[in-house]
Amino acid sequence: MAAHTSQSVAKAAGDVENTDDARGRSRWTDSRATGRSGGGLGRALATHWYAWAMVAPVVLVLGVIIGWPLVRGVYLSLTDANERNVGRTIGANHIEATYQFVGLDNYADVLTDPVFLQRLVWTVTWTVLCVSITFTLGLVLANMLNREFRGRAAYRMALILPWAVPGFVSVFAWRFLFNRDNGILNKLLDGGGISAIPWLDDPTWAKVAVISVNVWLGVPFMMVALLGGLQSIPGELYEAAEMDGASAWQRFRHITVPGLRSVSMTVILLSTIWTFNMFPVIFLLTRGGPGDATEILVTQAFKEAFISSPRDFAGSATWGVLILALLMIFALVYRRSLRKQGEVW
Repeated sequence: MAAHTSQSVAKAAGDVENTDDARGRSRWTDSRATGRSGGGLGRALATHWYAWAMVAPVVLVLGVIIGWPLVRGVYLSLTDANERNVGRTIGANHIEATYQFVGLDNYADVLTDPVFLQRLVWTVTWTVLCVSITFTLGLVLANMLNREFRGRAAYRMALILPWAVPGFVSVFAWRFLFNRDNGILNKLLDGGGISAIPWLDDPTWAKVAVISVNVWLGVPFMMVALLGGLQSIPGELYEAAEMDGASAWQRFRHITVPGLRSVSMTVILLSTIWTFNMFPVIFLLTRGGPGDATEILVTQAFKEAFISSPRDFAGSATWGVLILALLMIFALVYRRSLRKQGEVW
């Protein structure tokens, strides 16, 4: 009995010692892990210094080109800066800036102005129509060019041509085509006994004109991107579906559309951002007219800064910040919707 008791005591003492040793090792491991995590950034810098050195110039350039104007724009949107009270130099005389900080007054003025709602509604309408038509035409053309037929390379070159021509050159060419008196389009209509259409003089036709030009400029990019996505879909899937008796529509719906989902989501996002801020087409084709029928948010911001008298720099900056905020909200909502659908973006 005594021997049994002594063995039990010895066993218990050994268990206690083992427990203490385990706790000691655990504390040493935790402290070591903490030390590692604390020096993780320094170790990453030491290990990948060449990568940081290569990225640094890009970050610096972006900070100068994008970061500083953005900060400056946000600051000006909180002031009453205009052409009359900003600092300027006239000859040998320098006039100091006298504009003052006004807080969020500019945002309140813009958001309560009916003009903002009018510009926002047309900008959203213009963006949705342009992106929808561009995506549809790009998808149709990509499917056509994904098939083997004679002269496919020539068709590809012809369809990519609008993308290769500078945007302002294309817009000026279309402005000539839309000319009411001497434009080719109205000459063709006149030859068919149809009266001339006031393409750029009527608000409705002007909207049709700017949407048509923007679609013409955007289809090549959409077509090339979607064509690349189509060529990445394995052909065996179509062969297997055809052997199972699937129709062309069923193959398109159950193979093509899911296979293009990741590419489609990316090009739709990019096209939306570009179209939302598509200044050249609106300004060079109609200058926002007739009247202000085709003014979008970005052209309104330009108008405030360079056309209005006196030029309202604070108001223009306010419009710019609101445009950025709207696009950021759209991107966040778009990203969340993709995640709900199981897409990683």
